[in-house]
Amino acid sequence: MRVVIQRVSEASVTIDGIEISSIASGLLVLLGIEPGDIDEDVIWLAQKICNMRIFSDANDIMNLSLLDVKGELLLVSQFTLHASTKKGNRPSYIGAARPDIAIPLYQKMILALQQQLGKAISTGVFGADMKVKIINDGPVTITIDSKRKE
Repeated sequence: MRVVIQRVSEASVTIDGIEISSIASGLLVLLGIEPGDIDEDVIWLAQKICNMRIFSDANDIMNLSLLDVKGELLLVSQFTLHASTKKGNRPSYIGAARPDIAIPLYQKMILALQQQLGKAISTGVFGADMKVKIINDGPVTITIDSKRKE
């Protein structure tokens, strides 16, 4: 699994001109799933995302987690995170998991994040053509790959 985590002051998802999800201060997480991903990847990433200290404390040092600041989280599926750009100029998405593998893991990630945070999270719609709007706070953008544990 691969994620792009963005600290945001607000974010939203719109489909066909209708806003379906929005959050205030917190994290927008773009999630890419590949065929070899398993439940352990979900658990490890959910814990990492919720406990990562990327919010400022009283001394303006990034020392607080999403849990500490009681922030919100918006999770959006993003198969293009597994794009291969090795050959030519048209990315290949063969490295992304097919829906029969990705959807159950996406749903497990939703549940794992909700369990870590102790509250509901906001989401996009798997496979939909979404317009994602963010105001990146910082900007702070971090990528994590569960296979490399970095």
